[in-house]
Amino acid sequence: MIGTSMGASGSSVDDSGATDKYYWHKKFMSRCPSGQLSLHEFKALLDLHSMNDEANQYVQQVFNMFDLNKDGFIDFTEYIAAISLVLRGRLDQKLKWCFKLYDANENGRIDKKEFLSIIKAIHAINCNSGMNPEEFTVKVFDKVNKNGDGELSLEEFIQGAESDQSFMDMITKILDLSNILKIIQNGRRQS
Repeated sequence: MIGTSMGASGSSVDDSGATDKYYWHKKFMSRCPSGQLSLHEFKALLDLHSMNDEANQYVQQVFNMFDLNKDGFIDFTEYIAAISLVLRGRLDQKLKWCFKLYDANENGRIDKKEFLSIIKAIHAINCNSGMNPEEFTVKVFDKVNKNGDGELSLEEFIQGAESDQSFMDMITKILDLSNILKIIQNGRRQS
């Protein structure tokens, strides 16, 4: 299965030469002199312009997940907390975070519409022509929605991710923040 570096393409903060918070704080502050990253700045930093509505919604949801205190900004502490979770968190922590990302209406369940919306957004951002969002959604719900109610509970989501490799692979792509780390470290979008 997937180890603690899930989503980081085998890299970690230590692998990239950043062995302490001072280094990352210096890099973060050089990109965000105010110490706070707004949604607009987040999109600009990641070179995410002219996205469709689904991609915009996904980026907004990711931003909101990082904005722990819900003040409309990602500060350094929130940034480090997010990076630590994604790079070093346990699998169950990562899956719970991912579940919250999908659960747009925060009712503790993911319906097909919420799931499809995220998959379409990921598809749009990654320009991934190999994955048909509608077919993938149907496949996941057929395999993972054990009680057939058309919604995924956290338990079904975690069990499905642990038992279905294609579902786990998709979650791994969602949690891959290595490009974000490289952009903040190097100051430019990676190709």
